[in-house]
Order: sequence, then structure tokens, then C-alpha cells
Amino acid sequence: MLITIPDVLTAEELALARDLLARSAWAHGGNTAGMQAAQVKNNRQLGEEAEHLPALRQLVLGALSRSATFFTAALPLHIYPPLFNRYGDEANSFGNHVDGSVRRLPDGRGYVRTDVSATLFLSDPDSYDGGELMIEDTFGDHGVKLAAGSMVVYPSSSIHRVLPVTRGERVACFMWMQSMVRDPGQRRLLYEMDMALLKLRQDIGDTDPVVRLTGTYHNLLRQWADI
Repeated sequence: MLITIPDVLTAEELALARDLLARSAWAHGGNTAGMQAAQVKNNRQLGEEAEHLPALRQLVLGALSRSATFFTAALPLHIYPPLFNRYGDEANSFGNHVDGSVRRLPDGRGYVRTDVSATLFLSDPDSYDGGELMIEDTFGDHGVKLAAGSMVVYPSSSIHRVLPVTRGERVACFMWMQSMVRDPGQRRLLYEMDMALLKLRQDIGDTDPVVRLTGTYHNLLRQWADI
């Protein structure tokens, strides 16, 4: 399930993120890639020692905490601390890869299972050529290039890549989530049901059938959630 979420960041948050990133030092992205991904990863990334990384992480996590769509799409139990990358010049692409199934937390205090991946775009799409995030599923390839401040959420099990940036610079935030619901098919059903319930409440209010369907949603979540 591939879900796009517009306007995750406000204009003020986006401006602050860009300012902090412009004043940051970048390292080669291969430093945090797994064995297979490192062979096809050619970008820049903020290292754990980057001065402004804590403020950037706090900004993104704060924005995610108020996004109901993000919550219902990912049902996050744990979020790996957000990371930031840059594509451009000689370091401009990331070939086909699958995200590692578990990630050790930067502070060494455990692991996060990567059920859901997300990219939060920070560059205006007309400021660079190429750079589409290509995600494969059973229906083929899907190219994603969103407005700055918008996010795409998709299963971490998907093969994906970033096409070469041939002009300008593509800067983004990326992260992984361990979901309360491990199975992607179950997450999809819950997401679609929650979105349908939201529309029903807007159209007809909390009628008795809507309340009962809401109960069904939560009972399914109780059955499938692992917390």
C-alpha cells in the first residue's frame, strides 16, 4: 500500500528544516547502508554526529505526531529516528534495494523492525530533474516526486530506488516504522476502513451503523495489534 500525505510540514517548519540542512555537513550515504544497498547507494546523508540532526528530528517527529493520516497509515509502534539525505552532482542516485528488516537504534538501545518506510520531500519538485522514488509492487513501478513538505508511506518490503538527479538537488527526510500491525494486508484493510468511516462521519454523522462499524475497526485492531 502506497499512501501520499500532503503538507506534513507547515511552511514555517519547511523553512526551518531547509535552513538547518543548509548549515549542516554531509557524509557519504553508504556509511549507513546494508551490504546489498551499499553497492548501489550513491548519495549524501547527515551523520549521527551532525550538529543540527537532533533539532531536525524533533521537528519532523513533532509534525508526524499531529498527522492523523500518518498514524492510520503506519500505525507506528516505534519510529526509527528520522534521517536526511541529499542527491545531486556526483552523488545522485540509489539503485534497486530492499530496506533491511531490522535497524539497530543509533543509541544502541535495541532494534526497530522495519515494517513501513517513509520519505518526506524537502525540495520543490521543479527545482531538480530526476530523483523520482520508484517503488515496485504487484501492479508495477510507481514513480513518486512530491511537493516539498509532503510524504509517501509504503511497505519496507518493497523493492525501490531513486532515479539519478540530473539537475539541481533533491533533499529529503526518510525513516522506518515498526507498526503495531505487522501484516501489510491487514494494515491496508484497517486504513481503508478508517478512511471510509471518516467520510461516513462527515456525511451522515455518528449514526448507529457508523458507531458499530467503528467498533468493528477497533476490534480488528485489537485482534491484530502487537504492542
